[in-house]
Amino acid sequence: MSDPRLLPASPFDIDAWLPQAEDDDKLREECGIFGVIGVKDAASFVALGLHALQHRGQEAGGIVSHDPEHGFNSVRRFGYVRDNFTSQSVMETLPGPLAIGHVRYSTAGSKGQTQIRDVQPFFGEFSMGGAAIAHNGNLTNANSLRRELIDRGSIFQSSSDSECIIHLMARSMGRNIPDKMEEALRKVEGAFSVVAMTRTKLIGVRDPLGVRPLVLGQLGDGWVLSSETCALDIIGADFVREIEPGEMVVINHEGVESRRPFRPVRPRFCIFEHVYFSRPDSIIGGRSVYETREAIGVELAREAPVEADLVCPVPDSGTPAAIGYARQSGIPYGMGIIRNQYVGRTFIEPTEQIRNMGVRLKLNVNRALIQGKRVILVDDSVVRGTTSRKIKEMILDAGAREVHFRIASPPTAWPCFYGVDTPQREKLLAATMSEEEMRDHLAVDSLRFISLDGLYRAVGEARGRDPRAPQYCDACFSGEYPVKPADMIEKGFQLKAAE
Repeated sequence: MSDPRLLPASPFDIDAWLPQAEDDDKLREECGIFGVIGVKDAASFVALGLHALQHRGQEAGGIVSHDPEHGFNSVRRFGYVRDNFTSQSVMETLPGPLAIGHVRYSTAGSKGQTQIRDVQPFFGEFSMGGAAIAHNGNLTNANSLRRELIDRGSIFQSSSDSECIIHLMARSMGRNIPDKMEEALRKVEGAFSVVAMTRTKLIGVRDPLGVRPLVLGQLGDGWVLSSETCALDIIGADFVREIEPGEMVVINHEGVESRRPFRPVRPRFCIFEHVYFSRPDSIIGGRSVYETREAIGVELAREAPVEADLVCPVPDSGTPAAIGYARQSGIPYGMGIIRNQYVGRTFIEPTEQIRNMGVRLKLNVNRALIQGKRVILVDDSVVRGTTSRKIKEMILDAGAREVHFRIASPPTAWPCFYGVDTPQREKLLAATMSEEEMRDHLAVDSLRFISLDGLYRAVGEARGRDPRAPQYCDACFSGEYPVKPADMIEKGFQLKAAE
Protein backbone atom coordinates (compact mmCIF):
# COMPACT_ATOMS: atom_id res chain seq x y z
CA MET A 1 0.00 0.00 0.00
CA SER A 2 1.27 3.47 -0.80
CA ASP A 3 2.54 5.57 2.05
CA PRO A 4 -0.24 8.15 2.64
CA ARG A 5 2.35 10.79 3.49
CA LEU A 6 3.56 10.70 -0.10
CA LEU A 7 0.12 11.21 -1.65
CA PRO A 8 -1.33 14.61 -2.56
CA ALA A 9 -2.76 16.40 0.47
CA SER A 10 -6.23 16.11 -1.04
CA PRO A 11 -7.78 14.54 -4.15
CA PHE A 12 -8.74 18.12 -5.00
CA ASP A 13 -5.16 19.43 -4.93
CA ILE A 14 -4.63 20.09 -8.63
CA ASP A 15 -0.96 21.09 -8.30
CA ALA A 16 -0.21 17.65 -6.91
CA TRP A 17 -1.76 15.94 -9.93
CA LEU A 18 -0.31 18.09 -12.70
CA PRO A 19 2.46 16.47 -14.77
CA GLN A 20 5.17 18.51 -13.10
CA ALA A 21 8.08 17.24 -15.16
CA GLU A 22 6.70 18.89 -18.28
CA ASP A 23 4.20 21.52 -17.24
CA ASP A 24 6.36 23.11 -14.56
CA ASP A 25 9.08 24.29 -16.87
CA LYS A 26 11.09 26.23 -14.29
CA LEU A 27 14.25 25.61 -12.37
CA ARG A 28 13.19 24.53 -8.91
CA GLU A 29 14.09 26.72 -5.97
CA GLU A 30 16.58 25.33 -3.49
CA CYS A 31 15.58 25.68 0.17
CA GLY A 32 14.87 28.39 2.68
CA ILE A 33 16.30 28.66 6.20
CA PHE A 34 15.35 30.82 9.17
CA GLY A 35 16.36 31.10 12.81
CA VAL A 36 15.46 33.22 15.82
CA ILE A 37 17.07 33.64 19.26
CA GLY A 38 16.18 35.77 22.27
CA VAL A 39 12.43 36.22 21.83
CA LYS A 40 9.45 34.56 23.47
CA ASP A 41 7.82 31.82 21.38
CA ALA A 42 10.62 31.91 18.82
CA ALA A 43 9.07 29.06 16.81
CA SER A 44 6.05 31.22 15.96
CA PHE A 45 8.37 33.81 14.41
CA VAL A 46 10.19 31.03 12.56
CA ALA A 47 6.88 29.78 11.14
CA LEU A 48 6.12 33.27 9.84
CA GLY A 49 9.60 33.56 8.37
CA LEU A 50 9.28 30.21 6.62
CA HIS A 51 5.94 31.30 5.21
CA ALA A 52 7.70 34.28 3.61
CA LEU A 53 10.36 31.90 2.23
CA GLN A 54 7.83 29.37 0.89
CA HIS A 55 8.84 30.21 -2.69
CA ARG A 56 12.21 28.59 -1.98
CA GLY A 57 10.70 25.19 -1.19
CA GLN A 58 7.17 23.82 -1.16
CA GLU A 59 7.77 20.13 -0.62
CA ALA A 60 8.14 20.04 3.16
CA GLY A 61 9.10 22.07 6.19
CA GLY A 62 10.36 21.64 9.72
CA ILE A 63 11.00 23.58 12.91
CA VAL A 64 13.19 22.71 15.90
CA SER A 65 12.98 24.74 19.11
CA HIS A 66 14.67 24.65 22.50
CA ASP A 67 13.26 25.52 25.88
CA PRO A 68 15.27 25.17 29.14
CA GLU A 69 12.41 23.27 30.75
CA HIS A 70 11.35 21.03 27.85
CA GLY A 71 14.63 20.68 25.94
CA PHE A 72 14.66 20.25 22.14
CA ASN A 73 11.38 19.77 20.28
CA SER A 74 10.81 19.16 16.60
CA VAL A 75 7.95 19.14 14.10
CA ARG A 76 8.57 18.10 10.49
CA ARG A 77 5.78 17.84 7.95
CA PHE A 78 5.11 17.52 4.23
CA GLY A 79 3.39 20.39 2.46
CA TYR A 80 3.03 24.12 2.92
CA VAL A 81 3.87 26.08 6.06
CA ARG A 82 0.32 27.44 6.17
CA ASP A 83 -1.07 23.90 6.41
CA ASN A 84 1.30 22.67 9.12
CA PHE A 85 2.51 25.49 11.36
CA THR A 86 -0.46 27.74 11.98
CA SER A 87 -2.48 25.81 14.57
CA GLN A 88 -2.05 26.59 18.25
CA SER A 89 -1.87 22.89 19.10
CA VAL A 90 1.21 22.44 16.90
CA MET A 91 3.00 25.60 17.94
CA GLU A 92 2.50 24.81 21.65
CA THR A 93 4.74 21.77 21.12
CA LEU A 94 7.60 24.09 20.07
CA PRO A 95 8.21 26.30 23.13
CA GLY A 96 11.26 28.38 23.90
CA PRO A 97 13.25 31.48 22.96
CA LEU A 98 15.38 29.72 20.33
CA ALA A 99 14.27 27.99 17.12
CA ILE A 100 15.34 27.29 13.55
CA GLY A 101 13.37 26.14 10.51
CA HIS A 102 13.67 24.92 6.94
CA VAL A 103 11.47 24.73 3.86
CA ARG A 104 12.53 22.12 1.36
CA TYR A 105 12.58 21.23 -2.25
CA SER A 106 14.77 18.20 -2.76
CA THR A 107 17.88 18.94 -4.83
CA ALA A 108 19.78 15.94 -3.50
CA GLY A 109 18.59 12.63 -2.14
CA SER A 110 15.76 10.44 -3.39
CA LYS A 111 13.62 12.63 -5.63
CA GLY A 112 10.06 11.45 -5.83
CA GLN A 113 10.57 9.13 -2.83
CA THR A 114 10.97 11.68 -0.07
CA GLN A 115 10.58 10.32 3.44
CA ILE A 116 9.86 12.31 6.56
CA ARG A 117 13.40 11.51 7.72
CA ASP A 118 14.72 13.64 4.81
CA VAL A 119 12.95 16.74 6.09
CA GLN A 120 15.16 19.25 7.89
CA PRO A 121 16.26 20.56 10.36
CA PHE A 122 18.41 17.56 11.31
CA PHE A 123 19.27 16.96 14.95
CA GLY A 124 22.30 15.34 16.60
CA GLU A 125 23.18 14.67 20.23
CA PHE A 126 26.82 15.33 21.07
CA SER A 127 28.81 14.91 24.27
CA MET A 128 28.37 18.62 25.06
CA GLY A 129 24.68 18.68 24.16
CA GLY A 130 22.32 18.59 21.21
CA ALA A 131 22.42 20.61 18.00
CA ALA A 132 20.06 21.07 15.07
CA ILE A 133 21.08 22.16 11.59
CA ALA A 134 19.27 23.43 8.48
CA HIS A 135 21.11 23.72 5.16
CA ASN A 136 20.43 25.58 1.93
CA GLY A 137 22.62 24.53 -0.98
CA ASN A 138 24.22 21.34 -2.20
CA LEU A 139 27.42 19.54 -1.27
CA THR A 140 29.22 18.50 -4.44
CA ASN A 141 31.34 15.88 -2.66
CA ALA A 142 28.52 14.40 -0.57
CA ASN A 143 28.71 10.94 -2.16
CA SER A 144 32.39 10.46 -1.43
CA LEU A 145 31.92 11.86 2.09
CA ARG A 146 29.01 9.50 2.73
CA ARG A 147 31.01 6.47 1.58
CA GLU A 148 33.93 7.44 3.77
CA LEU A 149 31.71 8.07 6.79
CA ILE A 150 29.82 4.78 6.37
CA ASP A 151 33.11 2.91 6.03
CA ARG A 152 34.13 4.45 9.37
CA GLY A 153 30.92 3.38 11.10
CA SER A 154 28.44 6.21 10.57
CA ILE A 155 24.79 5.19 10.20
CA PHE A 156 22.79 7.55 7.98
CA GLN A 157 19.09 8.12 8.60
CA SER A 158 18.27 10.12 5.44
CA SER A 159 19.18 10.45 1.78
CA SER A 160 20.07 14.13 2.18
CA ASP A 161 23.57 15.42 1.58
CA SER A 162 23.07 17.76 4.55
CA GLU A 163 23.25 14.87 7.00
CA CYS A 164 26.95 14.54 6.19
CA ILE A 165 27.55 17.71 8.19
CA ILE A 166 26.08 16.16 11.36
CA HIS A 167 28.27 13.05 11.01
CA LEU A 168 31.38 15.11 10.35
CA MET A 169 30.60 17.16 13.45
CA ALA A 170 30.23 13.98 15.50
CA ARG A 171 33.73 12.88 14.49
CA SER A 172 35.31 16.26 15.14
CA MET A 173 37.52 16.76 18.18
CA GLY A 174 36.36 20.37 18.55
CA ARG A 175 35.88 21.61 22.10
CA ASN A 176 32.36 22.90 21.48
CA ILE A 177 29.66 22.70 18.85
CA PRO A 178 30.68 25.83 16.85
CA ASP A 179 34.25 24.44 16.71
CA LYS A 180 32.91 21.07 15.56
CA MET A 181 30.87 22.78 12.86
CA GLU A 182 33.89 24.74 11.65
CA GLU A 183 35.93 21.55 11.29
CA ALA A 184 33.07 19.73 9.56
CA LEU A 185 32.39 22.49 7.04
CA ARG A 186 36.05 22.74 6.07
CA LYS A 187 35.73 19.17 4.71
CA VAL A 188 32.73 19.78 2.48
CA GLU A 189 32.66 21.23 -1.02
CA GLY A 190 29.94 23.05 -2.91
CA ALA A 191 27.40 25.58 -1.72
CA PHE A 192 26.09 25.92 1.81
CA SER A 193 24.29 28.51 3.83
CA VAL A 194 23.61 26.98 7.22
CA VAL A 195 21.48 27.94 10.20
CA ALA A 196 22.10 25.84 13.31
CA MET A 197 21.30 25.92 17.02
CA THR A 198 22.53 24.52 20.31
CA ARG A 199 20.82 24.88 23.67
CA THR A 200 22.01 28.48 23.98
CA LYS A 201 23.36 29.58 20.60
CA LEU A 202 22.13 30.41 17.10
CA ILE A 203 24.76 29.84 14.40
CA GLY A 204 24.89 30.99 10.79
CA VAL A 205 27.48 30.11 8.14
CA ARG A 206 28.02 30.84 4.44
CA ASP A 207 30.44 28.91 2.25
CA PRO A 208 33.61 30.74 1.12
CA LEU A 209 32.11 31.54 -2.30
CA GLY A 210 28.87 32.83 -0.80
CA VAL A 211 26.82 31.05 -3.47
CA ARG A 212 23.60 31.04 -1.43
CA PRO A 213 22.22 34.02 0.53
CA LEU A 214 22.03 34.51 4.30
CA VAL A 215 21.20 37.70 6.20
CA LEU A 216 21.23 38.90 9.80
CA GLY A 217 18.37 40.80 11.39
CA GLN A 218 17.43 42.14 14.81
CA LEU A 219 14.07 41.78 16.53
CA GLY A 220 13.96 43.80 19.73
CA ASP A 221 16.60 42.23 21.95
CA GLY A 222 16.64 39.11 19.78
CA TRP A 223 18.44 38.15 16.58
CA VAL A 224 17.31 36.59 13.32
CA LEU A 225 19.02 34.67 10.51
CA SER A 226 17.21 34.30 7.20
CA SER A 227 17.74 33.30 3.59
CA GLU A 228 16.19 36.59 2.44
CA THR A 229 15.29 40.01 3.79
CA CYS A 230 11.61 39.60 2.85
CA ALA A 231 11.27 37.13 5.74
CA LEU A 232 12.61 39.73 8.16
CA ASP A 233 9.87 42.10 7.05
CA ILE A 234 7.04 39.72 7.88
CA ILE A 235 8.06 39.54 11.56
CA GLY A 236 8.99 43.20 11.88
CA ALA A 237 12.73 42.57 12.25
CA ASP A 238 15.31 45.14 11.18
CA PHE A 239 17.85 44.17 8.54
CA VAL A 240 21.37 44.45 9.98
CA ARG A 241 23.64 43.10 7.24
CA GLU A 242 24.39 40.13 5.02
CA ILE A 243 26.45 37.31 6.46
CA GLU A 244 29.59 37.58 4.37
CA PRO A 245 30.97 34.75 2.21
CA GLY A 246 33.11 32.45 4.38
CA GLU A 247 31.78 33.95 7.62
CA MET A 248 30.38 32.17 10.66
CA VAL A 249 28.32 34.06 13.24
CA VAL A 250 27.68 32.63 16.71
CA ILE A 251 24.87 34.40 18.53
CA ASN A 252 23.90 34.14 22.21
CA HIS A 253 22.53 36.43 24.92
CA GLU A 254 25.79 38.41 24.85
CA GLY A 255 25.50 39.32 21.15
CA VAL A 256 26.99 38.33 17.81
CA GLU A 257 30.48 36.86 17.42
CA SER A 258 31.95 36.76 13.90
CA ARG A 259 34.46 34.09 12.85
CA ARG A 260 36.39 33.42 9.64
CA PRO A 261 36.94 29.65 9.48
CA PHE A 262 37.76 29.38 5.76
CA ARG A 263 40.55 30.50 3.49
CA PRO A 264 39.31 33.64 1.69
CA VAL A 265 38.47 33.32 -2.00
CA ARG A 266 36.73 35.54 -4.51
CA PRO A 267 32.94 35.41 -3.88
CA ARG A 268 30.68 33.83 -6.51
CA PHE A 269 27.10 34.57 -5.50
CA CYS A 270 24.44 32.85 -7.63
CA ILE A 271 23.36 35.33 -10.31
CA PHE A 272 20.08 33.47 -10.80
CA GLU A 273 18.99 34.67 -7.37
CA HIS A 274 18.67 38.09 -9.04
CA VAL A 275 16.81 36.67 -12.04
CA TYR A 276 14.32 34.31 -10.44
CA PHE A 277 14.88 32.63 -7.07
CA SER A 278 14.72 35.50 -4.60
CA ARG A 279 11.45 37.26 -3.91
CA PRO A 280 11.21 40.63 -5.69
CA ASP A 281 10.70 42.43 -2.37
CA SER A 282 14.04 41.19 -1.02
CA ILE A 283 17.31 43.14 -0.98
CA ILE A 284 20.51 41.53 -2.31
CA GLY A 285 23.85 43.26 -2.04
CA GLY A 286 22.15 46.48 -1.03
CA ARG A 287 19.97 46.45 -4.13
CA SER A 288 16.26 45.74 -4.59
CA VAL A 289 15.65 42.48 -6.44
CA TYR A 290 12.62 44.09 -8.09
CA GLU A 291 14.68 47.01 -9.38
CA THR A 292 17.37 44.65 -10.65
CA ARG A 293 14.78 42.67 -12.60
CA GLU A 294 13.42 45.88 -14.10
CA ALA A 295 16.98 46.78 -15.12
CA ILE A 296 17.31 43.36 -16.77
CA GLY A 297 14.21 44.16 -18.82
CA VAL A 298 15.68 47.52 -19.82
CA GLU A 299 18.91 45.88 -20.96
CA LEU A 300 16.95 43.19 -22.81
CA ALA A 301 15.01 45.85 -24.71
CA ARG A 302 18.28 47.52 -25.73
CA GLU A 303 19.78 44.24 -26.92
CA ALA A 304 16.71 42.71 -28.55
CA PRO A 305 14.21 45.31 -29.85
CA VAL A 306 11.28 44.25 -32.00
CA GLU A 307 8.26 46.04 -33.47
CA ALA A 308 5.16 45.08 -31.51
CA ASP A 309 1.96 46.40 -29.96
CA LEU A 310 2.08 44.98 -26.44
CA VAL A 311 4.59 43.78 -23.84
CA CYS A 312 3.21 41.04 -21.59
CA PRO A 313 4.88 39.23 -18.69
CA VAL A 314 4.64 35.50 -18.14
CA PRO A 315 3.44 35.73 -14.54
CA ASP A 316 4.64 36.13 -11.99
CA SER A 317 8.41 35.96 -12.36
CA GLY A 318 8.51 37.78 -15.70
CA THR A 319 6.62 40.86 -14.47
CA PRO A 320 9.42 43.26 -13.38
CA ALA A 321 11.50 42.51 -16.48
CA ALA A 322 8.46 43.09 -18.70
CA ILE A 323 7.87 46.46 -17.04
CA GLY A 324 11.49 47.41 -17.71
CA TYR A 325 11.28 46.20 -21.30
CA ALA A 326 8.11 48.22 -21.91
CA ARG A 327 9.58 51.37 -20.36
CA GLN A 328 12.76 51.19 -22.45
CA SER A 329 11.03 50.23 -25.72
CA GLY A 330 8.07 52.59 -25.41
CA ILE A 331 5.69 49.71 -26.21
CA PRO A 332 2.60 49.56 -23.96
CA TYR A 333 2.65 47.11 -21.06
CA GLY A 334 -0.35 44.92 -20.34
CA MET A 335 -1.37 41.87 -18.32
CA GLY A 336 -2.07 39.64 -21.28
CA ILE A 337 -1.84 36.51 -19.16
CA ILE A 338 -3.63 36.14 -15.84
CA ARG A 339 -2.40 33.69 -13.23
CA ASN A 340 -4.96 31.69 -11.24
CA GLN A 341 -3.73 32.19 -7.67
CA TYR A 342 -5.99 29.42 -6.38
CA VAL A 343 -4.99 26.59 -8.69
CA GLY A 344 -3.83 24.50 -5.73
CA ARG A 345 -7.41 23.90 -4.58
CA THR A 346 -10.46 23.07 -6.68
CA PHE A 347 -13.74 21.30 -6.21
CA ILE A 348 -13.36 19.41 -9.49
CA GLU A 349 -12.23 15.82 -9.32
CA PRO A 350 -8.82 15.56 -11.06
CA THR A 351 -9.85 13.42 -14.01
CA GLU A 352 -7.50 12.64 -16.88
CA GLN A 353 -9.13 15.42 -18.91
CA ILE A 354 -8.35 17.98 -16.20
CA ARG A 355 -4.80 16.74 -15.76
CA ASN A 356 -4.26 17.22 -19.50
CA MET A 357 -5.24 20.88 -19.22
CA GLY A 358 -1.80 21.49 -17.74
CA VAL A 359 -0.76 25.12 -18.09
CA ARG A 360 -4.34 26.32 -18.70
CA LEU A 361 -5.22 25.48 -15.10
CA LYS A 362 -2.58 27.94 -13.94
CA LEU A 363 -2.65 30.64 -16.64
CA ASN A 364 -5.41 32.22 -18.70
CA VAL A 365 -5.10 34.64 -21.61
CA ASN A 366 -6.73 38.07 -21.42
CA ARG A 367 -8.32 37.67 -24.85
CA ALA A 368 -9.71 41.20 -25.16
CA LEU A 369 -6.22 42.65 -24.68
CA ILE A 370 -4.37 40.18 -26.92
CA GLN A 371 -6.62 39.85 -29.96
CA GLY A 372 -5.16 41.28 -33.15
CA LYS A 373 -1.90 42.41 -31.54
CA ARG A 374 1.77 41.69 -32.01
CA VAL A 375 2.74 40.47 -28.55
CA ILE A 376 6.10 40.38 -26.78
CA LEU A 377 6.11 37.78 -24.00
CA VAL A 378 8.78 38.36 -21.34
CA ASP A 379 9.76 35.38 -19.19
CA ASP A 380 12.62 34.79 -16.77
CA SER A 381 14.02 31.64 -18.42
CA VAL A 382 13.48 28.77 -20.83
CA VAL A 383 14.43 25.35 -19.48
CA ARG A 384 12.80 22.53 -21.43
CA GLY A 385 10.59 24.80 -23.51
CA THR A 386 7.40 22.82 -22.90
CA THR A 387 5.58 25.59 -21.05
CA SER A 388 6.76 28.23 -23.50
CA ARG A 389 5.22 26.31 -26.39
CA LYS A 390 1.89 25.94 -24.60
CA ILE A 391 1.77 29.61 -23.64
CA LYS A 392 2.53 30.56 -27.25
CA GLU A 393 -0.37 28.37 -28.42
CA MET A 394 -2.70 30.01 -25.89
CA ILE A 395 -1.70 33.47 -27.11
CA LEU A 396 -2.28 32.54 -30.76
CA ASP A 397 -5.60 30.88 -29.90
CA ALA A 398 -6.64 34.19 -28.34
CA GLY A 399 -6.12 35.92 -31.69
CA ALA A 400 -2.61 37.40 -31.47
CA ARG A 401 -1.06 38.29 -34.83
CA GLU A 402 2.54 37.61 -33.76
CA VAL A 403 4.29 36.17 -30.71
CA HIS A 404 7.82 37.25 -29.76
CA PHE A 405 9.60 35.76 -26.75
CA ARG A 406 12.14 37.82 -24.80
CA ILE A 407 13.96 35.98 -22.03
CA ALA A 408 15.41 37.79 -19.01
CA SER A 409 18.33 35.39 -18.62
CA PRO A 410 20.87 33.85 -20.99
CA PRO A 411 20.16 30.37 -22.37
CA THR A 412 20.22 27.77 -19.58
CA ALA A 413 22.61 25.23 -21.10
CA TRP A 414 24.24 23.65 -18.05
CA PRO A 415 22.87 22.01 -14.88
CA CYS A 416 23.37 23.57 -11.47
CA PHE A 417 25.03 21.49 -8.74
CA TYR A 418 24.88 24.11 -5.99
CA GLY A 419 21.36 23.75 -4.65
CA VAL A 420 19.05 24.05 -7.66
CA ASP A 421 17.13 21.15 -9.14
CA THR A 422 18.09 21.26 -12.82
CA PRO A 423 17.20 18.69 -15.48
CA GLN A 424 19.96 16.55 -16.96
CA ARG A 425 21.93 18.55 -19.49
CA GLU A 426 20.50 16.76 -22.51
CA LYS A 427 17.00 17.84 -21.40
CA LEU A 428 17.92 21.52 -21.37
CA LEU A 429 16.75 23.06 -24.63
CA ALA A 430 19.75 25.37 -24.92
CA ALA A 431 22.18 22.47 -24.46
CA THR A 432 21.19 20.89 -27.77
CA MET A 433 19.87 23.79 -29.88
CA SER A 434 21.06 27.17 -31.10
CA GLU A 435 18.89 30.22 -30.47
CA GLU A 436 17.51 29.99 -33.99
CA GLU A 437 16.76 26.28 -33.57
CA MET A 438 14.98 27.04 -30.31
CA ARG A 439 12.89 29.67 -32.11
CA ASP A 440 11.87 27.07 -34.70
CA HIS A 441 11.17 24.51 -31.97
CA LEU A 442 8.92 26.92 -30.10
CA ALA A 443 7.38 28.10 -33.39
CA VAL A 444 7.41 31.77 -32.43
CA ASP A 445 8.03 34.81 -34.62
CA SER A 446 11.22 35.65 -32.75
CA LEU A 447 13.16 34.53 -29.68
CA ARG A 448 15.95 36.44 -27.96
CA PHE A 449 17.76 35.97 -24.67
CA ILE A 450 19.65 38.64 -22.76
CA SER A 451 23.39 38.14 -23.20
CA LEU A 452 25.52 37.14 -20.25
CA ASP A 453 27.38 40.44 -20.47
CA GLY A 454 24.02 42.21 -20.59
CA LEU A 455 22.87 40.40 -17.47
CA TYR A 456 26.02 41.47 -15.66
CA ARG A 457 25.44 45.05 -16.73
CA ALA A 458 21.89 44.89 -15.41
CA VAL A 459 23.03 43.67 -11.98
CA GLY A 460 25.66 46.38 -11.89
CA GLU A 461 28.83 44.43 -12.60
CA ALA A 462 31.35 44.21 -15.44
CA ARG A 463 31.76 40.51 -16.08
CA GLY A 464 35.32 39.33 -15.62
CA ARG A 465 36.89 42.69 -16.37
CA ASP A 466 37.61 44.07 -12.91
CA PRO A 467 39.35 41.56 -10.63
CA ARG A 468 38.24 43.60 -7.61
CA ALA A 469 34.56 43.46 -8.56
CA PRO A 470 32.28 40.64 -7.36
CA GLN A 471 32.02 37.82 -9.85
CA TYR A 472 28.83 35.78 -9.84
CA CYS A 473 28.35 32.06 -10.23
CA ASP A 474 26.85 31.81 -13.72
CA ALA A 475 27.59 28.12 -14.35
CA CYS A 476 24.06 27.34 -15.56
CA PHE A 477 24.68 29.76 -18.44
CA SER A 478 28.43 29.56 -19.02
CA GLY A 479 29.35 26.03 -17.91
CA GLU A 480 32.12 27.53 -15.77
CA TYR A 481 31.78 25.87 -12.35
CA PRO A 482 33.56 27.66 -9.48
CA VAL A 483 33.68 24.35 -7.56
CA LYS A 484 34.13 21.19 -9.58
CA PRO A 485 31.11 18.90 -9.08
CA ALA A 486 33.18 15.93 -7.94
CA ASP A 487 30.28 13.53 -7.40
CA MET A 488 28.81 14.22 -10.84
CA ILE A 489 32.16 13.96 -12.59
CA GLU A 490 32.56 10.58 -10.92
CA LYS A 491 29.22 9.59 -12.49
CA GLY A 492 30.42 10.63 -15.94
CA PHE A 493 29.40 14.29 -16.21
CA GLN A 494 31.56 16.10 -18.75
CA LEU A 495 32.76 19.58 -17.91
CA LYS A 496 32.91 22.26 -20.58
CA ALA A 497 35.95 21.89 -22.78
CA ALA A 498 38.58 24.59 -22.33
CA GLU A 499 38.33 27.26 -25.03
